[in-house]
Amino acid sequence: MSDPIVPRKTPRQARARASVEAILEAAARILEEGGFDRLNTNRVAERAGVSIGTLYQYFPTKEAILAEILRAERQRLLEDVRQATEGPEGFEAGLTRLIEAAIAHQLGRPALSRALEYLDGALPLEAETQALNAAILERVAGFLARGGVARPEESARDLTAALRGMIDAAGLAGETDQRVLRARALRLVRGYLGLEESGFALDRDASGAELSGDQPGGILPPGPP
Repeated sequence: MSDPIVPRKTPRQARARASVEAILEAAARILEEGGFDRLNTNRVAERAGVSIGTLYQYFPTKEAILAEILRAERQRLLEDVRQATEGPEGFEAGLTRLIEAAIAHQLGRPALSRALEYLDGALPLEAETQALNAAILERVAGFLARGGVARPEESARDLTAALRGMIDAAGLAGETDQRVLRARALRLVRGYLGLEESGFALDRDASGAELSGDQPGGILPPGPP
């Protein structure tokens, strides 16, 4: 018996890949517009412009479609984190890019992100979730260690949890201005790592443009000495 959340097969040819991508995008748009209750395989196939038979060649259930959307979004986030933490720009720019990646993941398509947050707990993906979180923490900890941050594993856990909470709350509150949220997130990170005292200037985004936002308020205690 096939796993209900695993695709039946992997598309090999360009036309097949295009069909699968259309199915996933159609399902994502239905989630954004009407939520989980509006999503079924017939509606997805119609929206994607494929036959229901084509859909079932790849996905045994609508849960398999949803799980694949979640996997794709997770892989995109992990790749963005990798690029941010392994780039040649240095610690300051890498930290900014890391925050930008986290915000874009949540606010780029906020309705879809909210739906996927729910599905993350509703689908049996615990092992995949743990593997993703471990991979992100490993990359962030390595990045912090290279930047000279003490106890990088602990700091990575604290910062990822704090940023996730801040960004999720912003999404739930309906915030759409990524630039202002980025400024707040940078202040949070500065306060935790003590970068203000050490002379770092993180008031610019990764492109060098000056950031704006409200004045900081002490959210987190200073990081480890």
